Amino acid sequence: MRKTSLRYPLFLASNHYFPERLIFCSYINGSSKLPLLAPSAEVAKSLPILFFCSNSRYIFTNSLPPPEWIEPFIDVSDLVSTPKELKTSPWVDRILRILVDSPNIESSLDDYCRTYLIRLSPNFVAFILRSPELSGKSEIILRFFYWAKKQKNYLHKLESYVSLIELLSVPGDVDRVRSIYGELKSMNSIMTASASNSLIKSFGSLGLVEELLWVWRQMKDNSIEPSLYTYNFLMNGLVNSMFIESAERVFEVMESGKIQPDIVTYNTMIKGYCKSGKTHEAIEKFRAMEASKLEPDKVTYLTLLQACYSEGDFSSCLSLYHGMEEKGLEIPPHAYTLVIGGLCKEGKSVEGYCVFKNMIQKGIKPNVAIYTTLIDSYSKNGKIEEAMNLFERMKDEGFEPDEVTYGVIVNGLCKNGRLEEALGYFKFCKDNRIAVNAVFYSSLIDGLGKTGRVKEAETYFEEMVNNGCTPDSYCFNVLIDAFSKHGKLEEALHVFKRMEDEGCDQTVYTYTILIDGLFKAHRNEEALKLWDAMIDKGITPSSASLRALSTGLCLSGKVTRACKILDELAPLGILPENAFEDMINILCKVGRVEQACKLADGIVDRGREIPGRVRTVFINALRKAGNADLAIKLMHSKIGIGYDRLGSIKRRVKFRTLIDN
Repeated sequence: MRKTSLRYPLFLASNHYFPERLIFCSYINGSSKLPLLAPSAEVAKSLPILFFCSNSRYIFTNSLPPPEWIEPFIDVSDLVSTPKELKTSPWVDRILRILVDSPNIESSLDDYCRTYLIRLSPNFVAFILRSPELSGKSEIILRFFYWAKKQKNYLHKLESYVSLIELLSVPGDVDRVRSIYGELKSMNSIMTASASNSLIKSFGSLGLVEELLWVWRQMKDNSIEPSLYTYNFLMNGLVNSMFIESAERVFEVMESGKIQPDIVTYNTMIKGYCKSGKTHEAIEKFRAMEASKLEPDKVTYLTLLQACYSEGDFSSCLSLYHGMEEKGLEIPPHAYTLVIGGLCKEGKSVEGYCVFKNMIQKGIKPNVAIYTTLIDSYSKNGKIEEAMNLFERMKDEGFEPDEVTYGVIVNGLCKNGRLEEALGYFKFCKDNRIAVNAVFYSSLIDGLGKTGRVKEAETYFEEMVNNGCTPDSYCFNVLIDAFSKHGKLEEALHVFKRMEDEGCDQTVYTYTILIDGLFKAHRNEEALKLWDAMIDKGITPSSASLRALSTGLCLSGKVTRACKILDELAPLGILPENAFEDMINILCKVGRVEQACKLADGIVDRGREIPGRVRTVFINALRKAGNADLAIKLMHSKIGIGYDRLGSIKRRVKFRTLIDN
């Protein structure tokens, strides 16, 4: 309803418009009375409704004024000298309440704005989008953004797009960010320094290189000088997108320009090298950082620690850890986890425990993962008592072992021959609803198989399958090994076939177990068929499989065939380094010295080995086989390394002369 100045129009005095009689009605305001006109019903339909008041200057009509654009701050005119003195408009809280509480945002906003005759200005919308109350509420933010866009004569400001992109980049909503970017690009707005920094940060965190470069071009077109933060955000975006060479070029530009790289710049470049597997370059950049008088922080060290650990360079992990200690940097728990884990993987459980003690002395509480790593390392090194003591200490300190810890305990006890204790912990886990996975079953099957309890091993295997645990290659292999080592080759071959039927990968270890078992059972042709099948599948033989093949053939008197097979592997790039040594050892061990001599001569004649090394291997083989006399004779002769001259012809002294003489 709008208040309008009262001017009596001509039609009020005309009988043409008001043929009816004039009716006087009282509107009491003090003692005054105002005559009200009563037109006919037909005329009334065509006229606006008029309400007269005792104040003769105004009348009220049902024609509403246009809505007013509201701003996020109360206008206090010249009283405000700095932006910090601006007082937030009460409209802000009311609109935020609608956005947070209303299930139907659009209709609620429409009703509210229509009731109070307001429109939300672009400044107001941009302010609302930056409100902490809407942080993490991407759906509400988007709905409000598009609702505001539908207002009459409304156009979003650049800041609204920037705020929306920044909010959507936090949860990593790439598709929506790209959609908003498309709208922003079509606006042709003039880029500002603050907007460009925010956009580069947002696009960089998502790895959107095309969008990053568009912002960079906009900065150049609008003569915006990049700041240190701009460069760092740009490099971070390039690194996240794996454009490492482009990041290097930006780094070089910074080095040769006015704005020099800071610690964040170096850390970003180091992160890029580590992500791309260039750990050596990352270490070099780390050294360059120290040379430029910039002190690496814990982020630098932790990034390098993670990269070195991933590559198995555990000695570098330890060096970096010592570097952090020397500089007095705070060492985060994750760094201790990496260092202790690296030492334990190298079998250095004692050194790992020293780092663990240092960690506790500095007031940093260990976690279940660190305890589990140390327990596993001690178990694998045969120090089961130390492992169990750590396990008890872990529980005493209030840490609850998880399924991984119990799996390590069961495996360690099985490996160290304490099978009954392992079965007890296995039962405890089942009774207490601790997840029992394939690792538990594999450990028990392996332990039972090695102690000859093959039937029980098979029972646990079937129980595992029935409980929904899918056996992996390792689990199949330990069962095959149990059958094979106890002469149950048919059962082993049946499990091998089942493994293939269930789509489980047959590894080189699978074939090695069966080939070795078949040779020991004198089923040589079947063993050779399995060998051929392994080669046909493209499985590269290991040193263990080569040893199983070569010794199996040698023991069955097929030394020539063994040599032929090994020679055939050379063109495939497979060089059996120790296979010939194993063959000589086994032949000497079983007393077939003559065949060992022929084999040694063949190795030297083919140029497979240096004669001096073959001679050394032969001497050691004879000594280990208890044939000391021949070993001494070979040692004091020129067999293998000397030559006999017949006239003008020089011939190497053959190994077979050891037997001929």
